[in-house]
Amino acid sequence: MVKTINIKSSKRIEFIDITEKINSIIMQSGIVEGACFISVPHTTAALTINENSDPDVLIDILNKTCKLIPQVEGYSHSEGNSDSHIKSSLFSPSHSLIINENKLLLGIWQAVYFCEFDGPRNRHVYIKLIPG
Repeated sequence: MVKTINIKSSKRIEFIDITEKINSIIMQSGIVEGACFISVPHTTAALTINENSDPDVLIDILNKTCKLIPQVEGYSHSEGNSDSHIKSSLFSPSHSLIINENKLLLGIWQAVYFCEFDGPRNRHVYIKLIPG
């Protein structure tokens, strides 16, 4: 079974921590050990795993990403969101993670972030759990 997390982004570019939403789905499933597949079905959004302790880390990542890939750069794509497509390609549309003791097995400072690059929008993240 595939579960869906609905996300409503509020800015053009932002990182949204979805770790607890994923862990809630895992807890409800009853799976203690296994694998969790996370997928974003959007071409201007992505996923990343990074620090959840110091918010300046995410600010630095977003600022550097926007500096490297500016919104206006003479792109060919006519919709005005080429930078969003490029940013999402540099991150990842999916991740495979380990489930251990009824939750994601992450490092002490890690969280799973939905990366919005063309918001605000209503988005989806798909979660597939495999017992093991």
